[in-house]
Amino acid sequence: MTIRLSTCHTSTDDNAAATKFATDPIWGAHQGLVAVITWDGERAKRMKIAIVGCGVVGSSWSLVFARAGHDLVIYDRTPAAAEAAVAFVANADPALSKRCRIASSLADALEAADYVQESAPERLPIKLALYQEMDALLSPTTIVASSTSGFPASAFTEGLKNSARCLVAHPINPPHLIPLVELIPAPWTATETLDFTRDLMRSLGQSPITLTREINGFVVNRLQSALLGEAFRLVEDGICTPADVDAAVADGLGLRWCFMGPFATIDLNAANGVAEYCANLGPMYYGLAKEQADPREWTPDLVSAIEAKMRAKVPSEDLPARRKWRDGFLAAIVAAKRDITGKFGA
Repeated sequence: MTIRLSTCHTSTDDNAAATKFATDPIWGAHQGLVAVITWDGERAKRMKIAIVGCGVVGSSWSLVFARAGHDLVIYDRTPAAAEAAVAFVANADPALSKRCRIASSLADALEAADYVQESAPERLPIKLALYQEMDALLSPTTIVASSTSGFPASAFTEGLKNSARCLVAHPINPPHLIPLVELIPAPWTATETLDFTRDLMRSLGQSPITLTREINGFVVNRLQSALLGEAFRLVEDGICTPADVDAAVADGLGLRWCFMGPFATIDLNAANGVAEYCANLGPMYYGLAKEQADPREWTPDLVSAIEAKMRAKVPSEDLPARRKWRDGFLAAIVAAKRDITGKFGA
């Protein structure tokens, strides 16, 4: 792992300066420098990973890092939550739990950490206070990624001395089953920070996508928002039932999307590719988009009607078992997709 000195978006190798920075970060701050680390595949095979925040997402991340061979220090302000994260890893593989240690404090978790995956509650005041506290404890090279699904990193890292080594690494829940991770830099995130985190995610077996800048909802939530908006509209207008909408995705669009995505799909749906598809069907989709241009609230009556339909199919008391079914199905699909990709290629 190599220390480089950076002024947010430019960096330079300077061993003497790096050594001075490591022993005197205040000097570095006066020079307008921050330290970042560059990817070293051999060194990165076993790093100290700090998990900060141990709800459902933090526990899932713990399993991701543990099965990749890293040493984990797990911290949550509620000790029982940290214990539950270790239990979650042990339930998957008892041997992996030996890589996990519960931190006695935030300072203990962050000491000499190479990388921090923060999954604290999704409330901005909590994030702001936590990052202020972490900023005083981080080593000069630690990278901090937030699992936040709703806040840009700029909302809680502005003005921090370590802000160049902060970004969002938003997983699709649960990350131990679904590999996609959205990487979103703040305006001051160093290029090396983004590169390092991308390489780390790939080494874990995750599938990172990189946004060029912050945007509300990131990518996945924006795509999901468009689909959910139309799904609710179709039900509200009496066109079809919630079950019909689910079938349209699960037994139709989703079968191709799970291994191709929308652009790759339409590229193969016209003899000569995407340009021909757009020429033939672009006007139709533009017309549909104009129909869909009136965003609607999900009214209490509409939500209640959909809730009644969903509970008729899966009663409330059966939801935990249904989630286990979902996770098992997801794991099988991911494994099958991996095998099929090995046979046919990506």
